[in-house]
Amino acid sequence: MILAFDNILSPEAVRDVRAAFERIAFRDGRASAGAQAKLVKDNEQAVPDDPEAAPVRKMIGDEIFRHQEFRLATRPVKLSPIMLSRYKPGMSYGAHVDHPISGGGQMRRDVSFTLFLNEPDDYDGGELIIMDGVGELDVKLPAGSMIVYPSTSLHRVAEVTRGERLAAVGWVQSMVRDAKKREILYDLNVARLDLFDQYGKSKNSDLLAKAAANLLQMWADV
Repeated sequence: MILAFDNILSPEAVRDVRAAFERIAFRDGRASAGAQAKLVKDNEQAVPDDPEAAPVRKMIGDEIFRHQEFRLATRPVKLSPIMLSRYKPGMSYGAHVDHPISGGGQMRRDVSFTLFLNEPDDYDGGELIIMDGVGELDVKLPAGSMIVYPSTSLHRVAEVTRGERLAAVGWVQSMVRDAKKREILYDLNVARLDLFDQYGKSKNSDLLAKAAANLLQMWADV
């Protein structure tokens, strides 16, 4: 399941993050890449222990985690530390799959996400391209918006040819590791909430809530 969420960050929060990027120390992104990813990764990432980056990472992580639709879509148990990235002209990230385990074996990566931190008109190229088996999906969202997709997907970042691409990326360990089951739960809950918004509490909304809860109990890996 691939979903886009608008307004994860407010315009004011985006401006604050952009200002912080001017103070944050960056390093070669290959420092955090595995052996194969190093061959195709060309970007910059915030230095992990930079004190200027810490409050930005926390603020972004908090805003993502409290977003209701994101939580319904991903069923998060853990959210990885946020990685702040920057692509200058000529930089790209070739086709790769995210490593399934991170944090020294402390976390399984089920869902990947990219939060865009500047506007599409600020740079040329830089699309996140997700390869889903039937084609390629090019993603380039407004600042403050986010795309989530299965961590099992092949994906790449197209070369930036003008300007800079700023983004925050991270991963989720879900209590429901099967992507198809997560999608069923998400669809049920979206339908339930829409029905509730239109008609209030009803027999049908209760039945949907019951079905979603029982499936979550059956499928949850906690």
